[in-house]
Amino acid sequence: MIAWEPLTAERVWTVDDIPVLTAEVSLPQPVSAADACSRRFRRYYRLQCRAFLRYCEKGLLPQVKAEYQAALAASGPLPSCRAELTYHVTYQDTRFLSLYTQSRETAPAGPALLIRRGDTWDLASGYPVPLSAFFPSRRGWKRSLLDRAAEEIRRQERAGIACYHENWPHALRRCFNPQNYYLTEEGLAFFFPMYAIAPAAEGIPTFLVPWKEVAIE
Repeated sequence: MIAWEPLTAERVWTVDDIPVLTAEVSLPQPVSAADACSRRFRRYYRLQCRAFLRYCEKGLLPQVKAEYQAALAASGPLPSCRAELTYHVTYQDTRFLSLYTQSRETAPAGPALLIRRGDTWDLASGYPVPLSAFFPSRRGWKRSLLDRAAEEIRRQERAGIACYHENWPHALRRCFNPQNYYLTEEGLAFFFPMYAIAPAAEGIPTFLVPWKEVAIE
């Protein structure tokens, strides 16, 4: 079992000495990088950290600066935005490590934007495990997952506990990404991006396949 500790970073960008954008990062890194597998994990998440901070500086900051100048010209409240990248380990045994990283962007107006990425690693090789590896003897596994998600959406809507876009059956197929999954103690969870099949209030729609229905080579 690999022991983990947070890799943290923080950046603050200012305009006229006023903080307008803050970015915070907390990602996993092995406590020890004595073997090739641990070194690969450390390199991967350090690159992800740098990529996120670069995105904040090159992608978000120009937008915030434009909002700042517009607010200044209109004598309105000055914007202050925040971007966070965090992680959550969802499953680990002697063979697999599974987790998701999630970024959250908050602005003065509108809901927070959540972007999630699932990572499942083979601890023997240090390489990602494709979703298809958990359904080696079942043809049409993608169709099976989409059918499961559709059934759960209909159940939730009948119960009045969730609301999805009217075109969700089409969006379900169009927005499915086999990289968007992770393992849990209950089974395999797969998810869809925020806004892809449901309004912002539903967050990141996630569906579960129990372990009894999952196989592995």
